[in-house]
Amino acid sequence: MTPIPPDLRGRRGRDRFWVTVDAVLKGVQRVRMMREPVVPSVRPVDRSLRLIVLEVRREVEDVVSLRLGAPDGGVLPRWQPGCHLDVLLPSGRRRQYSLCGDPADRRAYRIAVRRLPGGGGGSVEIHEALVEGMTITAAGPRNAFPFLARDRYLFLAGGIGITPILPMVQAAHLLGADWRLVYTGRTSGSLPFLDELAGLPAERIAVRADDERGMPDGAGLLRGARPGTAVYCCGPAPMIDAVRAAFVPDGTSSLHFERFAPPPVTGGRPFEVELRRSGLTLRVPADRTALDVIRDALPDVAYSCRQGFCGTCRTGLLAGTADQRAQADPDGDAMLICVSRATGGRLTLDL
Repeated sequence: MTPIPPDLRGRRGRDRFWVTVDAVLKGVQRVRMMREPVVPSVRPVDRSLRLIVLEVRREVEDVVSLRLGAPDGGVLPRWQPGCHLDVLLPSGRRRQYSLCGDPADRRAYRIAVRRLPGGGGGSVEIHEALVEGMTITAAGPRNAFPFLARDRYLFLAGGIGITPILPMVQAAHLLGADWRLVYTGRTSGSLPFLDELAGLPAERIAVRADDERGMPDGAGLLRGARPGTAVYCCGPAPMIDAVRAAFVPDGTSSLHFERFAPPPVTGGRPFEVELRRSGLTLRVPADRTALDVIRDALPDVAYSCRQGFCGTCRTGLLAGTADQRAQADPDGDAMLICVSRATGGRLTLDL
């Protein structure tokens, strides 16, 4: 074979055979790249917030408010009236708390929590374990109770239900809307943030204590609501149920509400849950949720809102058909045990 002579610069020339092979291989590679979509690498986005407790303030006897800020004093994500934070407590409990501060203040969030000794332990932990300077993790803000632009509002708040309502009242006032607030509670001394409401027109606010005027009924709370009124209600379950029963849609008015406690079980049938990993089979009666029954056996099972929107109690469904009362999984292989039930006699869960 005749050797390939060097070029004018003394470099060895390339063999024509290997030049051809290289060109063919590059062509094949280009064709494959055109036919096969390029899948970019996906990096998980951490949407959690590290927050420092800036202030703990006792608002009334059993209610404390917490001001939370970024550890570096930076700007926090925006929020609107009705938003809440998912707070991860030091114990591992995850709870939702409405933001009740000023949306224009980008340096601090404020939440308020009433102590409920007979509850799930989150409120007690807030009162006893969280102190100024402590760092916690949260997610959000999220809005499950959106404040809509309307010309006329009636706000109904019961006790700690004032927390999502307070920023709405202040926003309605700034917008120049026609608004009224009815604020109820066991006693006047149990109602937080009365000092902040004192800065608003007194003729638009009715504060009524049960020990002075008796328990209000739904019709009484809605009295004076004119057509075209957007009614926003937050408070104890009996109050919300009474307002819902008394509200009469007229085609122009609307009712919006948020619960701090789970609604009663309706249309329930008894069924069994088999907990595969725990080796337990439990019976769920018609008037209880699967979560309630499972908690009796497994107190550490994860949960939060108990209303089917936060997703904390999402559990793998191994067998059986679930009555999905919340959006848990498009493929039907999971369920939210706080609200969903069985369509048949038994469900097998990955617990």
